[in-house]
Amino acid sequence: MSLVESIVLGVRALSFSGDIAMEEENKKAGKTKEKSPWDTVWMVVTVIFSFALGLGLFFYLPLVLTDLLNVKDGILFNLVDGAFRLIIFLSYIYVISLWKEIGRVFEFHGAEHKSVFAFEDKKTLDVESAKMYSTLHPRCGTSFLLIVMLVSILVFMTLGHPDTIGERFLRIAFVPLIGGLSYEFIRLSEKASGNRFFRLFVLPGLWLQKITTKEPDDSQLEVAMVALRCVLGKDPQVGGSKVEILPQKS
Repeated sequence: MSLVESIVLGVRALSFSGDIAMEEENKKAGKTKEKSPWDTVWMVVTVIFSFALGLGLFFYLPLVLTDLLNVKDGILFNLVDGAFRLIIFLSYIYVISLWKEIGRVFEFHGAEHKSVFAFEDKKTLDVESAKMYSTLHPRCGTSFLLIVMLVSILVFMTLGHPDTIGERFLRIAFVPLIGGLSYEFIRLSEKASGNRFFRLFVLPGLWLQKITTKEPDDSQLEVAMVALRCVLGKDPQVGGSKVEILPQKS
């Protein structure tokens, strides 16, 4: 339920961000457009399509590719299926990182991690305090996705070789379980981060974050700090911040 709540909050945040971006673009173009119920419908359709595309790309396509190799053994089948899934996932992350706009998103991602580190260490929530921290955080969504890919291999091994259409759809039905287990693993990483053995399982996610996070500039750190202070109910102004604070929508 915590994972579902996080997804819902994430979608709402993206929707809000998109609304603000469109308002700014319309102002530049001299246009005015009120949000209509169709915008909400379009957002719902987009989210459903995105989930369907993700399931198809990262779970069904590896299954089809493994079938083409005619692997019969259940354990070997799931190992090959998992290898295809990892290759597709890592290739996807690398390809989108080449997109200029996504590169800027990854810089804000790094700013987010630095601000969270400062908060967790009980530092002053300002730009100077955040600069000293790494952009790599063990509880990052990137790490979560990588763990999903690895946990799926272990879970699917218990299902053996999918011989029928029904058995293939059963694997898709196990995706929420895989997501839940991965989410709990991420939460556990916070408590067990001091254990050397456990850190070995966290390292691959941190390595992958070297692609999905970039070193932010001061203005991006400032935005991250303003956002964090707003979430905590504190004064959003950070040392004479000039960042415009937009009114919250109900």
